[in-house]
Amino acid sequence: MGITFPNASRSYDATRDCVRFWGYDEALEISFFLERTALLRLGAEPSTGEPELLAAFDANRQEVQKRAARIYSRHSKSSYTLKAADF
Repeated sequence: MGITFPNASRSYDATRDCVRFWGYDEALEISFFLERTALLRLGAEPSTGEPELLAAFDANRQEVQKRAARIYSRHSKSSYTLKAADF
């Protein structure tokens, strides 16, 4: 069936300086971490804080989820980090 993203929630992880979101492969919950550098590539400003990073994620949600699904299809782990090179 592959991974889906029915849960629209996301959060800023200050420790990792990234946006965290979740996908589901049947009953498995998969964590994804979108690094600040990837968000910068998607248009966020370098000096932005949490609200702006979350807004950049929201504005690019479809593209982020498409890339996350592609990366997930290559490997089967419980979490993935998306970097600027993934975009």
